[in-house]
Amino acid sequence: MKREFIKGNEAIVKGALLAGCTHYFGYPITPSSEIIHLVAKLFPKVNACYIQAESEVAAINMCYGASSAGRRVLTASSSPGISLKQEGVSYLAGSELPCVIIDVQRAGPGLGNIWPEQGDYNQVVKGGGHGNYKCPVLAPNSPQEMCDLTIDAFELADKYRTPVYVLTDAYVGQVMEPVTFPSTIQKGERKDWAVYGDKNSSNNLISSIKMNTVEMEKMNILLQEKYEVIEKNEVKYAEYLVDDAEYIVVSYGITSRIVYSAIDTLRAKGLKVGMLRPITLFPYPKKRVAELAKRVKGFCSIELSNGQMVDDVRLAVNGKVPVEFYGRLGGAIPEQDEIANKIEEFYLKA
Repeated sequence: MKREFIKGNEAIVKGALLAGCTHYFGYPITPSSEIIHLVAKLFPKVNACYIQAESEVAAINMCYGASSAGRRVLTASSSPGISLKQEGVSYLAGSELPCVIIDVQRAGPGLGNIWPEQGDYNQVVKGGGHGNYKCPVLAPNSPQEMCDLTIDAFELADKYRTPVYVLTDAYVGQVMEPVTFPSTIQKGERKDWAVYGDKNSSNNLISSIKMNTVEMEKMNILLQEKYEVIEKNEVKYAEYLVDDAEYIVVSYGITSRIVYSAIDTLRAKGLKVGMLRPITLFPYPKKRVAELAKRVKGFCSIELSNGQMVDDVRLAVNGKVPVEFYGRLGGAIPEQDEIANKIEEFYLKA
């Protein structure tokens, strides 16, 4: 095991190489650019392929081609670039092609600014592109998880033949912390469905087009069945002081780190508050939220958005207790005391 003081964005690159990533296609955009910078430096040294595409649209379609050939593929961008990739992500999902996509969120809409936000939740967790598809979404809140969840993303992508997102933000991407890296490098196995250009794969065909409604519906049903399996087997979350909690805060990414400290402040005042931190945003830990709703007096969702994740909390709670929301927009990061005061307000009102 190797320990290194490193940026979150850079931890992603080293995690990808340790996961056996062989190809990176991307286009630089702040605040994700450290990823492509380090890829350009490290990938050629280990005989991995790196191409700076002419656009985000080109990059995601290059991922389609390399994944079709059985390679472990990575791309990264930030919010406006992820929007441009969405059609290609839909094609990857429809063709059942594994790919890992990093989204280092920034403020929007439009060009916005380079500060962190969580306004991409809907476009990433709810699909984004056209059609009836979903992608597993992993949400790190530290450089260590930027590495670990990137490795997990490659495993999920191959296991389920699907694009997988790592949804992070500008602060988690830019912060530097010690990261412990695995000592072994994974290697992707030959995929019986891929097109390698040899005799054994000569009958394989990668496509998302079905020329009649019967076949198109059948493919869609198979995808929904796959997502049901993912929802059953791949939910991840972390809890903080939940066992005796009377009130639950739900938060992810950089916001969750502020909430940890806010909860400590509230506990010191005698308020029994805990946090549920979703690590998978799809599949969402809705079963656990529903269980907690049976014994607590309320929930609140703290986000850097206009309230995109709170809808999933409310669906899981199903009206059993009140669900409040507090968010900041445009890259504004709330202070610890600001969050503590807002949670206390909700707690006393519940």
